[in-house]
Amino acid sequence: MTDYEISTDPARLDPARIHHWLSTDAYWALGRSREKQDRAIAGSLNFGVYDGASGEQVGYARVLTDQADFAWLCDVYIAPSARGKGLGTELVTAVRERLDAYGVRRCLLATRDAHGVYEKVGFQPLRNPEHWMALLLEE
Repeated sequence: MTDYEISTDPARLDPARIHHWLSTDAYWALGRSREKQDRAIAGSLNFGVYDGASGEQVGYARVLTDQADFAWLCDVYIAPSARGKGLGTELVTAVRERLDAYGVRRCLLATRDAHGVYEKVGFQPLRNPEHWMALLLEE
């Protein structure tokens, strides 16, 4: 990944680009408002992927975490022009390494189509899904 850099520096994020990607091309965030996306960014640990030559942001992920015990990985996105280069796996690996440094013992995510990316980094199906519950305030 020498041609790309992953950073958690919030000053490097391109919120307009992130909003456009997610609200128009990510099945889980279609139609998400810019205001809601900006609040999500503000309340999360954010990871950006940047082209090493141009500095242009080409990927994004965010994590909700207490930085001690639990994390939720979401909004993982690689721009179509940068796909197929292993950047998704590199991005999720960087997330895992950061969470490992915090000592987080459980990180969850939801995906309907990218299981292979996450399995490469060690994610696996829930062992006891019957133990988990969700409060769905909006569908």
